[in-house]
Amino acid sequence: MFDSIFASSVTASQFFLMAAAALVSGAIYGWLLSFRVRASRRFFVSCALLPCVVGTVITFVSGSIGAGVAFGGALALTRFRSAQASADEMAGVLIAMGAGVAFGMGYVGYGAAILLGLGLVFLALSALPVFEHKALAEEKLLRVTVPESMEFTDAFSDVFAQYLLSAENCGVKTTGMGSMFRLSYRIRMKTPAREKAFLDELRTRNGNLEISLTPWAEPQITL
Repeated sequence: MFDSIFASSVTASQFFLMAAAALVSGAIYGWLLSFRVRASRRFFVSCALLPCVVGTVITFVSGSIGAGVAFGGALALTRFRSAQASADEMAGVLIAMGAGVAFGMGYVGYGAAILLGLGLVFLALSALPVFEHKALAEEKLLRVTVPESMEFTDAFSDVFAQYLLSAENCGVKTTGMGSMFRLSYRIRMKTPAREKAFLDELRTRNGNLEISLTPWAEPQITL
C-alpha cells in the first residue's frame, strides 16, 4: 500500500489511479478543513484539487530538469497575483502541496495518510485550548485620528495610564490628504466594561475625530 505504484515509466492506468486517489483524499481533506478554517468555498475547492494538480505536475516533470525549471518559473509568477491569507489557510495549502508531491511520486498511501492524518491533527490542535492565552485574547487594536496641528507623542499618556494595562505604539499614518494623523496602538484594558468611558476621554482630546477599537487580529500572510 505504501510502495510507489509507478515503475520506470508511468502508464495511463497508474496515472489515473494516482489522480483518483488524490482527488478523493483532497475532497475529504477540504471537508475536514471547513470545520475550522474561516474561508470561502473556493478555498476548500482549491485545497481539494491541489494534491491532484501538484501530483500531476510532479509525475510529468520527474526526470526533466528543463521542465522542472519552467514549472518553477511559472509557479513564481503566480505569487504576484495571490491575495493575503491567514495562517490557517497557509498551513492548509502547504499540507495539500506536500501530499501532492507524494502522490506525484506514486506513493498513494503516503499521500492519503499525509492529507487525512494532518487534517485530523489540524482539527484536534485547533479544538484544544492549549495555545490560547487570556492575555493575548484581551489585546485590542486602537486607532485614533488626530488633527495635523496636534502634538500627539504624549497627548494620551495620562488617559492610557488610567484605563490601560499596556499600550504599544504600532505606527502613525497620514490621512485626509495629509490633514490628519491616524495613530495605532496595541492595548489591553484594565476593565473591559469601561470602554465607553475610555473612548469618551479620547474624544475630548482628539477633537471628536474618528476612533476605532477592534480585536487584535493576527498579521496576514502573502501567498
